[in-house]
Amino acid sequence: MVTHVPAEAQGDERGALLSFIEEQRGGIRRAVLGLTDEQAVSTPSASELSLAGLLKHVAEVEQGWIARAQGEPPAVHRDESNWHECFRLTGDDTVASQLAYYEKVAAETEAFIRAVPSLDDTFELPATSWNPKDEQLSMRWLCLHLIRETARHAGHADIIRESLDGRTAFELVAEEQQMAAGS
Repeated sequence: MVTHVPAEAQGDERGALLSFIEEQRGGIRRAVLGLTDEQAVSTPSASELSLAGLLKHVAEVEQGWIARAQGEPPAVHRDESNWHECFRLTGDDTVASQLAYYEKVAAETEAFIRAVPSLDDTFELPATSWNPKDEQLSMRWLCLHLIRETARHAGHADIIRESLDGRTAFELVAEEQQMAAGS
């Protein structure tokens, strides 16, 4: 992504990991900046991905991982029968509602990661079609996975946004900074 993540305070590994997750979330949020819902659901590239679908997907995935780490089921159950729905707006979904949900998920992630006694603490990931064996994963692994997952899709979002209107991630960062300075 095109923003700078400042070095963590000495020894603040949690803060560093959370800052990198947030940096990548910003790439997803900026990709829908100034778009209508119709633009955000469009698929202007060879892929079937849309910006709105990516936004919904990363929010759902992050919430699901944090829920699993807490020993709870994800808010939305996904399997092969409905996986495709996490990549598109359905029902009453809007870009605004997904942005608000993503903000809530981000706050829950931050609170949870800051509250765990150690990043070495583990949780069990049960066997699923996408995870073929029961596994113990650390909170550190979880944070690194969220960075990877979000960064991958932030890159997709950059390409889709540029395909829509030619706006690059650099331009969107500048626009976001101007908006923040004006408020």
